[in-house]
Amino acid sequence: MSRLFRDVEGGTLYPDGSVVCIGAFDGLHLGHRALVRHAVARAQVHGVPAVAVSFEPLPREFFAPHNPPPRLTLARTKVEQLRGLGAEGVGLVRFDGKLSALSAEDFVLRCLVGRLRAREVWIGPEFRFGHKRGGDIALLQRMGAEHGFTAGEIAPVDLHGERISSTRIRELLRAGNFDHAGELLGRPYAIDGRVVRGKQLGRTLGFPTANLRFPHTPALSGIYATWVHGVFDQPWPSVSSFGTRPTVAGVEPLLEAHLFDYHGDLYGRHIEVEFVAKLRDEEKFDGLPALTAQMHRDAEQARRILSEQRLRATA
Repeated sequence: MSRLFRDVEGGTLYPDGSVVCIGAFDGLHLGHRALVRHAVARAQVHGVPAVAVSFEPLPREFFAPHNPPPRLTLARTKVEQLRGLGAEGVGLVRFDGKLSALSAEDFVLRCLVGRLRAREVWIGPEFRFGHKRGGDIALLQRMGAEHGFTAGEIAPVDLHGERISSTRIRELLRAGNFDHAGELLGRPYAIDGRVVRGKQLGRTLGFPTANLRFPHTPALSGIYATWVHGVFDQPWPSVSSFGTRPTVAGVEPLLEAHLFDYHGDLYGRHIEVEFVAKLRDEEKFDGLPALTAQMHRDAEQARRILSEQRLRATA
């Protein structure tokens, strides 16, 4: 049974031991996946659970609360994907003032030794942890020798000679290069969630939307040609807006997907929106008539792009 934990304090979760991998895992790209799969394979050798440890919020978000860096993946999605890779335990450790002040040595003692009874600990290249980023592979190996675990660092993962990183993927998404971003991720870039009720402005303009909240700074914003998964057996063509909706004085980032030729009720449904092509940046229009006219142009362009993609896929 998969287990989710949030604290470094508390009783031992795996008295017979575990194999642990640690990382931010934002986006769970090919490099992250290599790390998790390696930990899972090592756990199978030992006959113990594999545990993936991450943080929520991400440390870079905690240290920049007024200007948080973009995020690729929501916490819920990250947990689901880590479990899908074989992690039997997932730690979304609360990153707060108390944890930020915790030394790397204390993190090892409380979390890896006390909480998880780690037999092996694996990290990605150049990963740092603990107060002032004082923990590294050398510290893990030194403390492992004292407390009965080994530690290793997997080799960098490249694709066609390019180093895979979340930073690089964010750059590609901002540039609208979804094909290349998908190569580094190992899958098309998508955002999933449960459809929530909005102000229903799109419905009054002839463009009803399925709305997904994104309570972080997104890695991209604008208008996109998209596929929506989870409504039918096949992905459904759509045009989506992702941003703060400046024409109607929006604030919170919202992903709004308009499914072409669909008239059902999706409230409460879990869907996934896959990004295919960027059409334009967000704009503030002089009133709703100008916005509506542009929405019709966006929809026509998105239909054409998605139709061409589907034809290429079946050729």
